[in-house]
Amino acid sequence: MKIGINGLGRIGRAIYRRCLEIEDIEVCVINEANPDVGNIAYTLNYDTIYGPLNHPVIGKGNHLATYDGGKIAITNFAKISDVPWSDYDVDYVIEATGLKSNLIDCHALIKDNLCRRVFVTHAPGENVDFTMVLGCNENLIDIKKHKIIATSICDATAIAPIMELLDKKIGIRAGHVTTLHPWLNYQNLMDGSSSSWSVPGEIYHHYALGRSVVGNLIPKPTSAITATTQVLSRIKEESIGSFSYRTPTAIVGSADLTLNLSKDVSVEDVNGILNEFKRNQKWAILQIMSDPLVSLDFVNNRHSAVVDSRWTSVIGGNLLKLVLWYDNEAGYSMRVLDQIQYVDSLEKLGA
Repeated sequence: MKIGINGLGRIGRAIYRRCLEIEDIEVCVINEANPDVGNIAYTLNYDTIYGPLNHPVIGKGNHLATYDGGKIAITNFAKISDVPWSDYDVDYVIEATGLKSNLIDCHALIKDNLCRRVFVTHAPGENVDFTMVLGCNENLIDIKKHKIIATSICDATAIAPIMELLDKKIGIRAGHVTTLHPWLNYQNLMDGSSSSWSVPGEIYHHYALGRSVVGNLIPKPTSAITATTQVLSRIKEESIGSFSYRTPTAIVGSADLTLNLSKDVSVEDVNGILNEFKRNQKWAILQIMSDPLVSLDFVNNRHSAVVDSRWTSVIGGNLLKLVLWYDNEAGYSMRVLDQIQYVDSLEKLGA
């Protein structure tokens, strides 16, 4: 499969690193606003969180030279629809900028036959044909109709499969989710404006997000449950409350789930359901751990979510508490590529 990446921010670079681990995926072109190909190579080769790239690239002219003699074309178009993706024989384009304008413009790629499908690395709720979370709703994809596919967000990738599983096996009446999400690169080191990441130039109405990421827990609304309920079969957004802290940490998110179940259960019942899912899962969605770990212990964990079973409890028979950990870059980017491989396999089967 030949892949094009649009946008080389944290997720774009994480996806590139994961692509190197998969034999049947080749990155053949990257479209990036950064015009300095040497700096592009540098950002791929060295990462403060994940360390040096095992197979560094070299910036040369308008391409990256890879360790095995290959070339990755570099373009610098402002609009995703202006990139000549078909010149590079691209099968799938990953839209990783998060810009609303690119979400709208990516439809031109399908209309003009520039690629077979576009995978969008967020959960916009509109302007896409389908939003997918593996382990939750992948069976609902229509290969003939769904050409623009949203791969959702890291929080929903972690939360949705577990909520869908528990709802099917037990039933969920209502609940509340609190997420703790690491800082993102559009935030400020020093207090400033709360600039929008998806619409450059606009100011996000939640002003506290403009405060310094250093040393602050920043309470904020979250799109985690909006994104999660997009892919659940029965649970509606109005039945699940949500809240988030943006944390003064660089990587690894956590979610604290409190769920009012439809019937009484024990911790052993819940563990049994989770362990059965873990044994039969097709992708690295769920891991269960009980060691006394902290957030950085989960760096580079490739699972969608790790249930920290130390904190699993049931109160009054039907009030369940679960704590999840997830590497919001490495784990999420692996699921993006799992989605592409899954869709490609369906195409080959003619589904």
